[in-house]
Amino acid sequence: MPLMLGAAFQPANGQTPSDPLDRTGPVTVLPDVSVTAKGYAASDVETPIATTVLSASDLARRQARNLGEALRGEAGISVSLDGAHGQNPVIRGLQRDRVVLMVDGMRLNSAQPAGAIASFMSLGLAERVEVVKGPASVLYGTGALGGAINVLLPQARFQPGLQARTNLGYETGNRNPSAAGVLNFSQGDHALMLGAALARPGDYREPDGRVPRTGYDSDAFIGQYRWRIDADQQLRLSLQRQQDEDVWYPGSTRPHPLPTAGSVTIHSPKQARTLYELGYNWRGSGTRPPNVDVRLYRQEMRRQINGLANGLGRDISITDVTFATDGVDTKADWLVHPRHLLSFGLNAWQMKADPDSQAAMPPQFTTLRPNNPFTDGSLRALGVYLQDDMQFGDLKVLAGLRHDSVRGRAAAMNNGTVTSGIDRSDSAVSGSLGLLYEVTPLLRPYANVARGFRAADLRERYQNGPRQDGFFWAGSPQIAPEKATQFELGVKGDSGGVRYALAIWRNRISDYITGMQLNGPAAVAACGASMAAACKQTVNLGHATLEGADASVRWQVNSQNWLSAAYSRVRGTNGDLNEPLFQMPADALSLGWEGHITPAWSLDARALLVRSQDRVAVAFTRGSENPSAGYGVLNLGANWHIDRDHTLRLAVHNVADKRYHEHLTEGVSGQEIKAPGRSFLVSWQGRF
Repeated sequence: MPLMLGAAFQPANGQTPSDPLDRTGPVTVLPDVSVTAKGYAASDVETPIATTVLSASDLARRQARNLGEALRGEAGISVSLDGAHGQNPVIRGLQRDRVVLMVDGMRLNSAQPAGAIASFMSLGLAERVEVVKGPASVLYGTGALGGAINVLLPQARFQPGLQARTNLGYETGNRNPSAAGVLNFSQGDHALMLGAALARPGDYREPDGRVPRTGYDSDAFIGQYRWRIDADQQLRLSLQRQQDEDVWYPGSTRPHPLPTAGSVTIHSPKQARTLYELGYNWRGSGTRPPNVDVRLYRQEMRRQINGLANGLGRDISITDVTFATDGVDTKADWLVHPRHLLSFGLNAWQMKADPDSQAAMPPQFTTLRPNNPFTDGSLRALGVYLQDDMQFGDLKVLAGLRHDSVRGRAAAMNNGTVTSGIDRSDSAVSGSLGLLYEVTPLLRPYANVARGFRAADLRERYQNGPRQDGFFWAGSPQIAPEKATQFELGVKGDSGGVRYALAIWRNRISDYITGMQLNGPAAVAACGASMAAACKQTVNLGHATLEGADASVRWQVNSQNWLSAAYSRVRGTNGDLNEPLFQMPADALSLGWEGHITPAWSLDARALLVRSQDRVAVAFTRGSENPSAGYGVLNLGANWHIDRDHTLRLAVHNVADKRYHEHLTEGVSGQEIKAPGRSFLVSWQGRF
């Protein structure tokens, strides 16, 4: 049986598997399909890689405002947060720069201080979220040690006439009105898509009252034009813009060494992401079989990052920085033989940043002075890869190899005082080999080994200065890249009525990049005598090891009811200090039910049960990571399917008004911000 051609499923067409509860009666549930795992559409149960897929209906039921919130409770995935908007997905214990985040296959490049880079995309417009768990550097290059997350937004479709979909909602917990809409118009060989979304959440409520500084304003716009040159060729032009204002990160609040300043909280008066893309797609056929996609893009991530001294009531640090990435992606897949689907590609990008930073000097903090961590910094990456998707009867083999080179440069660092010895080039070979054997449709054991790498970002290399944790950080321009090797054993199955996946894995990361507090002469040399008492530097640990298990199952009990469950367990070890790795997620179990009670009404329930976490880093953090209590949260929802095109949803989140915080919540130990309490939600979805 030949492999699925890459052209068999084009994400540009916006087709997604049917959902069992998205209309007035049960429908056939198609197998989960992922584009991100192999670089082209492929069935999850035929892929020797752990994946997670959220459909548009999944996102609508969860009514999540950001990516971390949407993925919370999925197998192998947890959340790190420092505010309502700053929620970063964590894959198997790895987060931020160790996970590649993408929108429509284009990576979001940025150094990550306070806040979540994942917040730079609006889920109000998303049609699908795909997650690859484990090193994915073969396809996505530097940074994909923990995996990759791809948010798929609407694409212009060649469907004659005008179509529209809308979503209006309101949430009581944060008094948030939200709205999103997408229009698609097509005539002949031309198609145009326009979309917009807005949200105005206020400060959310936890059981003891409102949590100050958790509201923000968010607006997003997307547009795409497609021209069908002929039956096999298309051109596309895309624009995306998201802007958020008045974003605060209360979890970043730290006491300032001087009592007059009190404490300092990081906030962003404005942050914005702008993307321009020009793409060309060629669907192979006949004597020209390869499918080819080429894109040129520019993506700008602009952030204003200020530090407010709460004792003074004014900002004592101000930073305005744009991380601008220019890139080209070229990829192709070719069914060279009924048993071999080759894919190959080239990815090249350059990210530049030149922060404009100012800081007020003690003791009065009245005058802002230049405090630029680095000048004219850039990262340049080039990667090429080859992947072979093979099938030998019931045995499927997926093998890939990639070479990357990454170069970091800056004109100067530490306010222009350091100008030499700050450039560094690294290269690495990544690879993966996976095998899956179909004993029966419900029993498909698999094994894989994957190697990935991550070169340090601009902040880790070059930033010298105070950060929100109360320490002065010294940059490390010669920091070595991380390299990870993961071994995974698993089993998958899909019989139509039952779909499940189970994996056990071990990931060893050498030259693990982290911040280490320094003392004595080392602190004076790195941070200067005045900052030696509170000095940290970006360093390489010898190694860190993570291991764990994750599992998920979905069972169609009958034509009207579905049960689901997901489990996650992660254990991390700091090899240098022989203690638990800093900030490891607690064990979690989620349980769900969905069912039709009448042809027009469906109900759903989802419970998340999280164990207490007492495996904390002690020596590494000097006692600043504290254990956290376990908790359980229940969400309930009801859908009224008015007709095939209109649905009204009513839901309540955190039914018991449970007071809790995630273990990975940022904040002073013992004073972490609490998660949202009980909230009622109503939304309406329509298609025209």
